[in-house]
Amino acid sequence: MDMDKTRILIVGGSSGMGLALARRCLEEGAGVTIAGRGEAKLNAAREELGHPAALETAVVDISREDEVAALFARIGGLDHIVSTAAAIEGAYRLLPEIELEAAQRVVESKFYGPLLLAKHGTPKLSANGSLTFVSGIAAYRPAARGSVVAAVNAALEGLVRALAIELAPIRVNAVSPGWVDTPIWQFVAGDAKNETLAAMAERLPVGRVGRPEDIADAIRFLIGNGFTTGTTLHVEGGHRLV
Repeated sequence: MDMDKTRILIVGGSSGMGLALARRCLEEGAGVTIAGRGEAKLNAAREELGHPAALETAVVDISREDEVAALFARIGGLDHIVSTAAAIEGAYRLLPEIELEAAQRVVESKFYGPLLLAKHGTPKLSANGSLTFVSGIAAYRPAARGSVVAAVNAALEGLVRALAIELAPIRVNAVSPGWVDTPIWQFVAGDAKNETLAAMAERLPVGRVGRPEDIADAIRFLIGNGFTTGTTLHVEGGHRLV
């Protein structure tokens, strides 16, 4: 698919996988809007991407329906909507330690957020447009401390399949990453981040953990392939096999 003049909204585009996707889409000639809750992070991302004329930013909390509706009320037509957003701070806890507020933030960012993006964003999409969301390996290889994230990832993939039917011909897909070296790992492993990722790299058949660019490649495929919908694309280095 030729990305020239394509319009893409990337929620979570100020860091990690979303930022890598924004960079790639801009390099291919697309017009990109990166959106997120923090204006400072969005401004920093704009600096990192070199202030391209084709880049816009939008401050929005996708867990709030009024903000999502307002975003799409002021945004122009789109070809693709992507969300990599995930608010998991405080969610990786053993069951006796889980606070409901932290669990609710995960649900709001990774389930209600995509639901609201689909509800209010679909009318802005072109007929051959798409929605792409990010679930994760926890749905398939859950671990202690990860029950909330595992459950929400699985729920998101169910939503993707249902929306692919309801919103057709708009395509709806998910990418399920394995362990990827992004800033989110500070919330998962804290100071043990590097040690934890290195240990997983030794287990994986590919011999390394993921990079944001790996996931950006997968999302780019789903954006461009007009014969893929209702699918979860696994990009996890063989994690489901070990």
